[in-house]
Amino acid sequence: MSESDSPWAPLRYRVFRRLWLASIGSNIGTWMHTVGAAWLMTTLAPSPLLVALVQTANSLPVFLLSIPAGTLADVVDRRKVLLVTQSLMLAVAATLGIVTLTGHIGPWSLLAFTFALGLGTSLNGPAWAATAPETVPRPILPAAVALNSVGFNISRAVGPALGGAIIAMSNPGSVFLLNAASFLGVIAVLARWRPEGPEQVPFTGDVQAALKEGVDYGIRTPEYRAILVRAGVFSFTASALWAMLPVVASRNFGDSAGYGVLLGCIGAGSVTGATLLGNFRRRFAPDQVILCGTVTFACMSAAVSVAGNFPAACAAMLLAGVAWLSTMSLFNVAAQATPPARLRARALALYLLVFQGSLAVGSGLWGWLASRTTVPASMMAAACVMIAGGAIARWKWPLEAAPVAGDKAFP
Repeated sequence: MSESDSPWAPLRYRVFRRLWLASIGSNIGTWMHTVGAAWLMTTLAPSPLLVALVQTANSLPVFLLSIPAGTLADVVDRRKVLLVTQSLMLAVAATLGIVTLTGHIGPWSLLAFTFALGLGTSLNGPAWAATAPETVPRPILPAAVALNSVGFNISRAVGPALGGAIIAMSNPGSVFLLNAASFLGVIAVLARWRPEGPEQVPFTGDVQAALKEGVDYGIRTPEYRAILVRAGVFSFTASALWAMLPVVASRNFGDSAGYGVLLGCIGAGSVTGATLLGNFRRRFAPDQVILCGTVTFACMSAAVSVAGNFPAACAAMLLAGVAWLSTMSLFNVAAQATPPARLRARALALYLLVFQGSLAVGSGLWGWLASRTTVPASMMAAACVMIAGGAIARWKWPLEAAPVAGDKAFP
């Protein structure tokens, strides 16, 4: 097996390894925070719409700021951008923890803090994604992207269950403070990192023109446009599960620990999916893997909404995790490896805008539909739209026509 075929090859590179380990700790804190915020809203205002708006408040800033954030990451030292954004998120999480512990939190202030944390995430995302090609050789970039997904989903397997347990024993405010502390590891690694190879060239041009160039690339380049459309359709419909799961857990299984375990099952399934992904990629075309993952995720999302017992819901979430990782890893690899290096952060910003914007809009829509009908009806509708939309998108925008090309000329 060559180095590029090994799923663990990126860990041989010190900077990638340190960032990977630090990000796992930080993402555990993030998932603990996610459980805390969603569960806190069910106690402050148990409306499906308000609970769904927690996801919208978290995702909406990416929709608003990702393109400027991507331009910033292409024209300013990315390491410095990351240090600032990580510090911003630490401060917001710590303040939310203090406000919650002192009993001064309400539904709208929780949404405001969630939105502020999302601002940090939106500014951080393009710069963070664009650093992956700077920490490993290009031949093993797909393995690095997949391994980042593994780390993220290890966090997803551990963080929600841990967060749910801490909330059951204490208070969501404690979880928010632990999330604040989790940013310290990433900040420490970034502070010591000195990127090797050619430095990022100082930008001396027109920032507005640079922003427009990044948007034009995504819109005018057929293979990247296909990635955007396919990821947007998947995110829009998958948002129903992420938005409605706190309500399903609260109504059907009764406590925050159960919600944490369900999210942990998605994480465990995602780790399983990561171990299978290399074999999937060798045996099947990208569109075949994505279509299978889309159908599986849709069916499992619908199943968990009507699951009659907790073990059945956990089994559905495990399979949903496998499907999520298998699908999203292919989108992520294509989004990171297709653009030319000078446009990478801006192209990734457009990808994050489409993905998170679809997540934000979908969360609000499915939450509104659930408030007008029932939670299972809303999740069933989302599952049907996911399957139909995925099939249409595959026919109109096939990814077989989107090679992972690298630094080709931008037309």
